[in-house]
Amino acid sequence: MIELEGVPELVDPVMVAAFEGWNDAGDAASTAVAHLDREWKGEVFAALDAEDYYDFQVNRPTVFMEAGVRKITWPTTRLSVVRVGGEKPRDLVLVRGIEPSMRWRSFCNELLGFAHELGVELVVVLGALLGDTPHTRPVPISGTTSDPDLARRMDLEETKYEGPTGIVGVLQEACTHAGVPAVSLWAAVPHYVSQPPNPKATLALLNRLEDLIDVRIPLGELPEDARAWQVGVDQLAAEDSEVAEYVQSLEEARDTAELPEASGEAIAREFERYLRRHDGGPPAPGGHATADGSDSTSYLRDNPSGRTRPPKPPKPGTDDDESSDD
Repeated sequence: MIELEGVPELVDPVMVAAFEGWNDAGDAASTAVAHLDREWKGEVFAALDAEDYYDFQVNRPTVFMEAGVRKITWPTTRLSVVRVGGEKPRDLVLVRGIEPSMRWRSFCNELLGFAHELGVELVVVLGALLGDTPHTRPVPISGTTSDPDLARRMDLEETKYEGPTGIVGVLQEACTHAGVPAVSLWAAVPHYVSQPPNPKATLALLNRLEDLIDVRIPLGELPEDARAWQVGVDQLAAEDSEVAEYVQSLEEARDTAELPEASGEAIAREFERYLRRHDGGPPAPGGHATADGSDSTSYLRDNPSGRTRPPKPPKPGTDDDESSDD
């Protein structure tokens, strides 16, 4: 039995979760939840027992000094609560941790126990994967659910993915089987520059979350960080003609694929976001999971043996050109 002493009755609560590791390319998802926790001054009310779910040889504890005393921080998953003010106030239950090493079903059941006790109405799990997307274009965000009715009501895709999955996919399915509405939001991170941080992907996830749960999220310095990140990657790509050529091929493929998608609905969504932020300026640009479920390494990264070249782009119509959401 989960007892939540000291947690007030919540208003229209939504649980937002992200986990470091395979589901978190560029640390984009975990950074998004950390941003929410920081901006709204979240109060931690629970932490899962680290020994139940983590292999400490994989996720090692860290030692630090506090007032001259050595202390240890153990890897775990923590839950905090924040209240979002405004005309329609609501509460967010933030879940942030590391993908567990073992006992995933028990891990999900424990989180669902908290969700039930708190009256959570919707679970949103954030993730980021590596994909064939150019850093110069808006970050693609896919919203998926296993619930056909929820997909229609919230303009989401009904997931059809088959293949390897991480804790994001497992938790979403656990929610579905428990009768808790659940959504996954995935950011596609350029595979050739996957090292964290990626503020542009974090910003895109927060913008999509804002649309999904109808709250205004304070962005702080994220828009400026996203612009600085893109300028930095532009400079790195310009130093290598092969990388620059590869990025250009991705841009052409992306622009061709999305030409029919430049719909009035997409434009209206951006305009609505601008109106919500009328006092904050114009809207800002917007080993991990990959679109095909495999692992991938990063590019544009210096190493002792020299810089790794990006792979040649797949030919249209081949199996490698397919993508998935989970």
